[in-house]
Amino acid sequence: MARFVLQMAFDGDPRRLEARPAHREHLRRLKEQGRLVTAGPWADDSGALHVYEVADEAELREILREDPYTAVNGYEIVSLREWTPIM
Repeated sequence: MARFVLQMAFDGDPRRLEARPAHREHLRRLKEQGRLVTAGPWADDSGALHVYEVADEAELREILREDPYTAVNGYEIVSLREWTPIM
């Protein structure tokens, strides 16, 4: 398994807020499956940080394709990096 850190930025499009309940349900399912370690928005709601534990980047890209935010172009990927935590 590999860990990936995703940093995303939000724009002001109201469609993202409309998709938020479905997005959060998507994240809840991923957490239950053990594929999402943690996720949450920045305090100013300008974006968010997610940490995933998946087999590889291809699996993560599929997760992102299924995210309701993707359907409404609700975010921009600022950074997507594989991470090796030591603690």
